[in-house]
Amino acid sequence: MAICVNARTAFSLFFPPILDEFGWERGVTAGAFSFGFVVAAVLSPLLGRMMDRHGPRVVMEIGVVATAAGLLLATFVGQPWHVYATLGMLVGAGTTFTGYSGQALFLPNWFVRRRGLAMSIAFAGVGFGSIVMLPALQAFVERNGWRAGSTLLGVTVLVVLVPLNLLLRRRPQEIGLAPDGDADTPAAAKARVANVVDAAWACIDWTLARAMRTARFWWIAVAYFGALFSWYAVQVHQTRYITEIGFSAQQAALALGVVSLAGVPGQIALGWLSDRIGREIVWAIGNLGFCMTYVGLLLLPSFPNVGLLYAMVIAQGAIGYGLTSVFGAIPAEIFEGKQYGIIFGTLSLSALAGGALGPWFMGFVHDRAGSYTIAFWVAIGCSVLSAFAIWRAKPSGVRVVAGRVRVVQA
Repeated sequence: MAICVNARTAFSLFFPPILDEFGWERGVTAGAFSFGFVVAAVLSPLLGRMMDRHGPRVVMEIGVVATAAGLLLATFVGQPWHVYATLGMLVGAGTTFTGYSGQALFLPNWFVRRRGLAMSIAFAGVGFGSIVMLPALQAFVERNGWRAGSTLLGVTVLVVLVPLNLLLRRRPQEIGLAPDGDADTPAAAKARVANVVDAAWACIDWTLARAMRTARFWWIAVAYFGALFSWYAVQVHQTRYITEIGFSAQQAALALGVVSLAGVPGQIALGWLSDRIGREIVWAIGNLGFCMTYVGLLLLPSFPNVGLLYAMVIAQGAIGYGLTSVFGAIPAEIFEGKQYGIIFGTLSLSALAGGALGPWFMGFVHDRAGSYTIAFWVAIGCSVLSAFAIWRAKPSGVRVVAGRVRVVQA
């Protein structure tokens, strides 16, 4: 997670020098990042089906190869469509396989009682990677150019992730265990169903067709769209925005790293909290973090001080990134079953659509209005809608977390 997700985030660091080198419109260039999400959205149901059939080792290695190819081939770009094909399509699709979406397809299989905490710890690796990788990559790019930076990142992806992903397994039963490290026994199975509060819902053999006929499925889709719109819109544009209002490129890169560093304790704490108070509340808290982020961005031109800058990025990382701790847990608790992969993969279409539209919309608004103000307010609205939608989906109406009911131990 530390490498694969930051391979996509690095687009924010390549974005300004690409603009300076070619002089393309901001919306056109940022659209390459969005295009990667469009491609990933098309592939998302296939990703879920592949995970159900072949497991994470095959899926992850495909993602690694695609990501590395995109980063290495990007060094030859000379036209906008080259950026769309490399840093957009290949990196976007590849990191979807290896990043949050791909990991969320099999990690919930390994945990029940501490599902939120476990997933938040896994995803917190992104923060550890960001605080080291992004400032270092920015310094490397400033000295050697963005093409050299892209090459270095592509080689790193291949060398580190190809062997590492060979260790993955889809389910704990493949190594003789049950979720949470329990022995694979009838008693363990009893513990896994002790938190069910809607037995009629939980006993349904969920297929994609059945899931799509429920309101819960569509509320989750709305929530994912709004959250990812806000998340990736700010992630792509904040480096350029921060430098335009008077901060240095190194300060902007460090701020981007601090976002993910702050996300480490924030994600873990909110994941732990979600196992005690519920997924809906933590999802709402995460969206509140992005609302605070955009308010901070709106205030920065009038109050361009380092204190406000870091308050903004800490809210973004420590609170906003907490969404990842329940991103996979919410649909897993509602639609748990043999076809969870294809259901989650299809739901991810909405998430990826939001992630695609957000950066493009920000760039489009800026190109037309000369300011991000309107786009920032739209993103705040998307975060509010996202929080409301998960309350309507109500995963606690199907399964409650361990902190709300005493789970029988194996």
